[in-house]
Amino acid sequence: MKHTNSNYTLSYYSQLFSLVITLVILSLGSNAYAATGAETYQQVCAACHTTGINNSPKLGDKTQWGKLIKEGQVPITADGYYGVRAMPARGGNPNLTVAEFAAAVVFLANQAGAKWQDPDQAMLKAINDRLAKKQAQAANKKS
Repeated sequence: MKHTNSNYTLSYYSQLFSLVITLVILSLGSNAYAATGAETYQQVCAACHTTGINNSPKLGDKTQWGKLIKEGQVPITADGYYGVRAMPARGGNPNLTVAEFAAAVVFLANQAGAKWQDPDQAMLKAINDRLAKKQAQAANKKS
């Protein structure tokens, strides 16, 4: 069977198109976009932490953040995610994941001199464990 150039070209582009679509679909499923700490700070945290509204520790304020940094990365992240003092849970964004929130906390703390890294799976588990305890304590108070 003899192939013409146009049939060959059409077949080539059809296969190429299918491959590109498959790769796009695979990348969407496995690599969903997660905001960086700086992006989350800009989108969620900056309104309060830039100005210090409601006594929130200001970005880069070593005195205010120093006390929190001493508490440790897990407690400050879990407590902030849960909601603490005037800060609403998840910084007021109900769609914020623990990992995104944790990255924003790392960004904020590092601006004040911490040398924290984005949490790994073990630290995320510790944060989630602390969150579960806080939720259980709150449920027991309601009972």
